[in-house]
Amino acid sequence: MNQSEKKNIMKVAAYRHFGSPEVVSLVELPKPSPGRDHVLVKVHASTVSAADYRARSRNVPKGLGILAAFGLGIFRPHNPILGMDVAGVVEAVGANVTTFKPGDEVIAMLGAKFGGHAGYVCVPQKGAITVKPRNMSFEEAVTLVFGGLTALGFLNRAALKPGGTILVNGASGAVGTAATQLAQHMGAHVTGVCSSANRELVSSLGADRVIDYAEQDFTTEGRTYDVIIDCVGNAPFERVEALINPGGTLLLVIADLKEIVRAAGRSRKSGKLVTAGNIKYTAEDLAFLVSLAESGRYKAVTDRTYRLSDIVEAHRYVETGRKTGNVVVQIAAGSPGPDLATVSAHPYTPSP
Repeated sequence: MNQSEKKNIMKVAAYRHFGSPEVVSLVELPKPSPGRDHVLVKVHASTVSAADYRARSRNVPKGLGILAAFGLGIFRPHNPILGMDVAGVVEAVGANVTTFKPGDEVIAMLGAKFGGHAGYVCVPQKGAITVKPRNMSFEEAVTLVFGGLTALGFLNRAALKPGGTILVNGASGAVGTAATQLAQHMGAHVTGVCSSANRELVSSLGADRVIDYAEQDFTTEGRTYDVIIDCVGNAPFERVEALINPGGTLLLVIADLKEIVRAAGRSRKSGKLVTAGNIKYTAEDLAFLVSLAESGRYKAVTDRTYRLSDIVEAHRYVETGRKTGNVVVQIAAGSPGPDLATVSAHPYTPSP
């Protein structure tokens, strides 16, 4: 292969069938070319999220197996390259692109199309893409995307007002750490539920109270809230209905088929909004998160950082269910940061 041909090849982490972390491997594929309305991003960083784990293993909440099969693939993956988010540099743009130019440093949410665990990816200019925070590295900036957009999308469904109360169940995960920070920014009084090991982290992100789930069942302490956001999947409506104030909201980030189907009926009957299901990712929401990060009101939370060559180890760690915040994958050669394979960082990584 000559030098010209090498320039048109990229490394990706791909999987050809569903299963354990070992189904993911590094392969070489042709570098994509942007369409008329797309930008080509050289990827510096992505994350391995719970969504990547569920897509790769097809381990989904109860009742969603058939839907997942049609969405992800019945016999083999529709989208063999995982990674829902990216941070990188625009390398080329299509003829109709006016929003971005080569050299722009950006972050983007790819959503259910995935594709972030690759050297390059094409993103529509009208998609969830914006200029990255100037005060963050690519590895820090990418942590805003999956968790931040998911948390913000759900919180936008609730009428959470300054002085209101919210309980974040699973406050130390990617979505939970984002929800804690965003709710605090909205002026709410935040109660976080997590393990004792993450108490200090969750408090530092803005939680007024922290409940250790191993020591206290938050449903039995007698407190009520305007909003409960469940990032774990163990707080269905029947378990927490009494904890939600009249006119309050239950945000089910993780829900089985029964919870999704019954959400609308329960909302009408109880007068309390119960909402689950997919959210819309927008550039406007992503730009809002960037503005918070640049003003020091939103912090990157990174548990571990892996190189792309260690993608299987990254999947193994995420599959344990014990990650704190985000697991980052360095994609581009020469990306800033130490030579990491499986190195645990302090879970709270403040922006510079």
